[in-house]
Amino acid sequence: MNPLFRNTLAVLAGLVIGSIVNMSILSISGSIIPPPNGVDVTTAEGLKANMHLFESKHFLFPFLAHAIGTFAGALTTALIAVSNKTKLAFFIGAFFLFGGIVMVYTLPSPVWFSIIDLVFAYLPTTYLASKIAIKKK
Repeated sequence: MNPLFRNTLAVLAGLVIGSIVNMSILSISGSIIPPPNGVDVTTAEGLKANMHLFESKHFLFPFLAHAIGTFAGALTTALIAVSNKTKLAFFIGAFFLFGGIVMVYTLPSPVWFSIIDLVFAYLPTTYLASKIAIKKK
């Protein structure tokens, strides 16, 4: 298979897998740590209006979704890619980091969560995924 084509497929697969993992974790989070009573977590408006009711425990699964989703996407990309595994994995990490930055501006979350999420969920997990993939080589 053409290396450019395979690398492109690797990036697309990483984006899809990372997104699926992210959304899967977010979708089960409410059944493990229920949101505050009466809060609609299915819409951005519901979240914005009620974010002040959330406790620190409610931010655990969003962080895990961002970290594990990014890790899964970066690992998938690095394992499938023929060349530039680390660069392509970091492309995935940067893509999800951009999504995290957009979310920080879209949803009013506590500053402590925004900092922890943006600093520790994306690039460190990308780095770990790329090192694991290179080691498997």
